[in-house]
Amino acid sequence: MAAHEGRLELTWTNKHKRLLAHEDGRYEWLPPTDYRVAEVRLLHDAGTVGEVSADDRASDNLLIRGDALNALTSLIGLPEFARQYVGKVRLAYLDPPFNTQQSFLQYDDALEHSVWLTMMRDRLTQVKTLLSPDGSVWVHCDDSEQAYLKVTMDEVFGRENFVATVVWQHRYSRSNDAGLSVSHNYLVVYATDARAWNKSRNRLPRTSAQAAQYRNPDNDPRGPWRAIPWDAPNIRPNLSYPIQTPTGVVR
Repeated sequence: MAAHEGRLELTWTNKHKRLLAHEDGRYEWLPPTDYRVAEVRLLHDAGTVGEVSADDRASDNLLIRGDALNALTSLIGLPEFARQYVGKVRLAYLDPPFNTQQSFLQYDDALEHSVWLTMMRDRLTQVKTLLSPDGSVWVHCDDSEQAYLKVTMDEVFGRENFVATVVWQHRYSRSNDAGLSVSHNYLVVYATDARAWNKSRNRLPRTSAQAAQYRNPDNDPRGPWRAIPWDAPNIRPNLSYPIQTPTGVVR
């Protein structure tokens, strides 16, 4: 039998190259070996608010102004920040341009498709370096690029580390400019290690109303529980199973 070659992946124009962002909004394609795409830029203080550390900027809350890739590269490459952030970030939230092919007053949201994908891949790769072993990244997007973003993140983080796609209803009015009224955005969630994240995730406590629904009439050592219907929508032999209660009775 012939050996299998290759892997499932998303391809696009100039995928093997990197992008250099210019201050006028242009992007330039460069080979990955070009020093400019990996340049570590110094972070210069522009101002402070409230109390700050006198000798350790990395311990303060930081607001970095500039291209995201340059900022991420600096956090990884500058020793004072690398000690504080590399492999230690529990959660990263990204709100990139959705690439809706529209122009807005603040920015142009009509990047060429391969530019957008390369931009996202390179930034996600840097984010992965910053994440802790149980960390996660949440990327905000809409239908414009959601499917392509998911496959790109499969490549960066591994398909096995996909956590979920959270659907968020961001508007309640009707959108008559589309064939179907779209009222939702997405949060595509990946973890450095999905199993580690699942064990350390910060669960919300139950409200008093939720807690009131739980009882422990049989002194189950695992704590209070709530009975819910166990029946399938349509009863048929292959969906019928005997259930043994804690007292040994089979029903």
